[in-house]
Amino acid sequence: MRELRSSAFWRAVLAEFLGSLLYALLGLGASLRWAPGPPSVVGAALAFGLAQTTLVQALGHVSGGHVNPAITLAFLVASQLSLPRALGYLLAQVLGMLAGAGVLYGVTPAPVRGTLGLSALHPGVGPGQGTVVELLLTAQFVLCVFASFDDRHDGRPGMAAVPVGFSLALGHLFGIHYTGASMNPARSFAPAVITRNFANHWVYWAGPLLGAALGAVLYEFALCPRPRSLAERLAALKGEPPAPTAVTAVTAVTAVTAAEPPPEPPAEPLELKTQGL
Repeated sequence: MRELRSSAFWRAVLAEFLGSLLYALLGLGASLRWAPGPPSVVGAALAFGLAQTTLVQALGHVSGGHVNPAITLAFLVASQLSLPRALGYLLAQVLGMLAGAGVLYGVTPAPVRGTLGLSALHPGVGPGQGTVVELLLTAQFVLCVFASFDDRHDGRPGMAAVPVGFSLALGHLFGIHYTGASMNPARSFAPAVITRNFANHWVYWAGPLLGAALGAVLYEFALCPRPRSLAERLAALKGEPPAPTAVTAVTAVTAVTAAEPPPEPPAEPLELKTQGL
């Protein structure tokens, strides 16, 4: 495919890997308990929110700064990301989170590691309830991401970083007591692999992915729809430029015609004047 031969594609995949590594390292690291007593909910929420803000600011112009399979799925559902790029992002995010959790495990003293920030349901919260909580938290996060990055409203990575970070921190402040506030399947997958604890792990894939799809559909088709045809959306999913429509072709021809200078009038024929001998 054309996109796979682009250096920009591989730079974006590398950015997602590095961003996911740092997100797991910084966010999960802030969730560890270094002293007796309950972990700080505000501290963990700020850590994840600030990590997301920093990575969107640093990597947004390279890959969008997703570092989250749910966000990548949302952009795919909205036809704002090609399928090859989405698959590349997903692989990079999972591997990056695993690498970040592995680094954190290696540099942290054994007594402090605990469950390494494992996402877990509160004892009084059932899997169904946890799925709904994760769905709603991710949906609000996706809505904020879409609104912040919307180029129709001057959305740019530099301007989007702060509101996106606040939205993620808000989700943590509410959801930590219920589910641990994942909103990111790869973030939950990495510590589950390291600690070999997959209890109710499906909740942290089903909830965020369903919430991401819901948020994308609400924003793209209900709240702020984009007037795009099916052909344009399919072209975006394939990573190809959309085929010009009849209106576009006429507009382009008109623009080219208007830009061309008017033809010069034909030169008058030269008369050869000879003098009689």
